[in-house]
Amino acid sequence: MDPLSSEKRERLIDVGPAGFHPPCAMQLGVTHPDSGFGLLYGHHAPEDEVIAESARQLFTRKNPMIFPGPLYLWAWNTEWMAKGQALLKLAAEIPNVMIIPMPDYRPKYPKIDPEEVINPNHPNLTIWGNKIEVALFIGIHCHYANLALRMVRA
Repeated sequence: MDPLSSEKRERLIDVGPAGFHPPCAMQLGVTHPDSGFGLLYGHHAPEDEVIAESARQLFTRKNPMIFPGPLYLWAWNTEWMAKGQALLKLAAEIPNVMIIPMPDYRPKYPKIDPEEVINPNHPNLTIWGNKIEVALFIGIHCHYANLALRMVRA
């Protein structure tokens, strides 16, 4: 899989203004990349290229945020403790980055008042309240990642 040159590559997924509720990546035909590849604006690209663009965005956008999920927070075993330490080292290299942990953000049903009941680190409330331009979601539950990414793009 040869990635397209950056001049010719059309972004399937881009930053706003994409509307209040932009389509999710899956609706745009984005598929999971093979091992050794990642997603770069909706296109499959080598991991190194994806990491380089991610770093560029984290260093140049306003309000960079890192959202570590439960696997990075709860010290399941020594492997995950090492990954958590690596994440802290990464954060130390990014100017003005904020780390907002997401240990558990499931709402209480059937009736909720989000401002009162949901953990204040819930992606919806955090993204809406902080005008985030770039976010690194790592180890969060996938059913919230899609919604959170939609809000960042919008």
